[in-house]
Amino acid sequence: MIDTFLFILDTLPYLLGGVTVTLQLTLVSFCMGFVLAALITPTRLFAKPPLSWAARAYVEGFRGTPLLVQLFVIYFGLPALGLKFDALTAGMLALGLNSAAYQAEILRASIKAIPESQFLAAESLGMSTSQIYRYVVLPQAIRTAIPALVNEFVTLIKESSLVSIIGVVELTRRGEYIVAYTFRALEVYLAVALVYFVLCAAFSQLARVVERRFKIPGYERGGV
Repeated sequence: MIDTFLFILDTLPYLLGGVTVTLQLTLVSFCMGFVLAALITPTRLFAKPPLSWAARAYVEGFRGTPLLVQLFVIYFGLPALGLKFDALTAGMLALGLNSAAYQAEILRASIKAIPESQFLAAESLGMSTSQIYRYVVLPQAIRTAIPALVNEFVTLIKESSLVSIIGVVELTRRGEYIVAYTFRALEVYLAVALVYFVLCAAFSQLARVVERRFKIPGYERGGV
């Protein structure tokens, strides 16, 4: 038992070197997903067909297919069309495009929760649809959606491990290297799981602080 504990301690410094790449993947993918979601959501809600149909097809398509398959399509499939990305970029694209679909659903639900009187009041002031969305709807929707968006961020931290399959040297990949060298899979993957747990718990706790600070509805029911 002591030997196992000491071995895990010895591996942690090397594993922690992969946390930087894991967080880079997560942050870039989340921001990409949020920007796309902020464009997809109003298109789906306010635009006329066929644009609204296209937005819905995007959301349903990415939510209805495995992220791993999407990653393979981008990294292995797109080069057949002349679009070739390095492993890190392909991982960011796959995670970002996938996250955009889920964040779009989060924003859509948050917008639906805004009272109709808010829209009517903005229209009475002569605001256009784009102005209503930008200045009235989106700020309120984001505030309401923070708990769910943080959950999505935490999910991305865990899903970033999938990019190890295409050779990105992040946290999980570093664990694989140690296993290949030491053949101590149980201890190594327990250490990897521990690091992921600490990362996810830290961001979840940060979300609770934000919820308290802004008194976001839903915190009393448990938040993240």
